[in-house]
Amino acid sequence: QVQLVESGGGLVQAGGSLRLSCAASGRAFTLYSLYAMGWFRQVPGKEREFVAAINWNGDSTYYANSVKGRFTISRDNAKKTVYLQIDSLKPEDTAVYYCAAGRVAVADNGRYDYWGPGTQVTVSS
Repeated sequence: QVQLVESGGGLVQAGGSLRLSCAASGRAFTLYSLYAMGWFRQVPGKEREFVAAINWNGDSTYYANSVKGRFTISRDNAKKTVYLQIDSLKPEDTAVYYCAAGRVAVADNGRYDYWGPGTQVTVSS
């Protein structure tokens, strides 16, 4: 089993930055963890949207076109933590952000096995 908890959300003005963290726990997460990690976001009334993903050793990353160039995903397996650095925030980035763990780093949220409870990001204009 894997448990994930996001943190770092908050209220930020447009153009600002946030760094989200996702801490993982459970016996599956070690220095040799095979889990890929992803970040997704969701606005009430809309489907969950892919944001970014990173493979198990951090050597491959993937981004949604809407965030490419502004968001950066990274991970520290020794700390069992994945990060999402968000720069140049826009009001349309407002959403609940979720991290997820799965076997492969893909955009399809159906391919992930574990999800955190989410952290709210609100961007004011």
